Amino acid sequence: MKLKHFLLIGILTLGSFVNAQEVKKNVIEVTGVAEMEVEPDEIIFSIGIKADNKNDLADNEKKLFDILKNAGVKNEDIKFKAMYQNIYSKTARFSKNYQFKAGTKSSLSKIFEDLNQKWVSSLNIAEVKNTKIADFRKAVKINALKAAKEKADYLLESMGKKTGNALEIVEIEDYTSDMIMPVAYKGRASNIQLEMADSPIDFSFDNIENIKLKYSIKTKYEIL
Repeated sequence: MKLKHFLLIGILTLGSFVNAQEVKKNVIEVTGVAEMEVEPDEIIFSIGIKADNKNDLADNEKKLFDILKNAGVKNEDIKFKAMYQNIYSKTARFSKNYQFKAGTKSSLSKIFEDLNQKWVSSLNIAEVKNTKIADFRKAVKINALKAAKEKADYLLESMGKKTGNALEIVEIEDYTSDMIMPVAYKGRASNIQLEMADSPIDFSFDNIENIKLKYSIKTKYEIL
């Protein structure tokens, strides 16, 4: 009898649990959107230098470091990337590639002016960014979540209802432009030294487009 009694209690308890699971809460699903424009404060350049022998390449390498140092670029912000030797070329058999980082305190105009040299084979922008971009991303996402809650509040208020607990939060990355090409460089050849003599250009941070961040947050709230 005791065994049957316990089995009956177990069946009733399971039945109650199933019924509770079948009860669905009334919810509202909304999406909040937030945007922000961030001023870049750092540019990563890729530069190639060339020479017809190793000694000249070493001299050009020293010239490069001196030019960058005079323009405000620190030695630790210059990174060696690769070295090549072309045995089939009669001239410029040796080349090296570097990346260097220029901040807002660096003189971009001086960098371009002083690097207008025959031994510079290429000068490209690898990346434009903001050093505090992670903090700005967080701020945009938080604002998107706040926008979603605000939308749920005024929609439910119009129905005489209130917003309850958040039941679901889904992050949607709409658009982010970490790599922005400065206006002055758009549509220009990779070997900038060939075009610098044509007309003066404002190579400065003021002539760089802002980084654009946009995020959406999809949420579900309980309706009270």
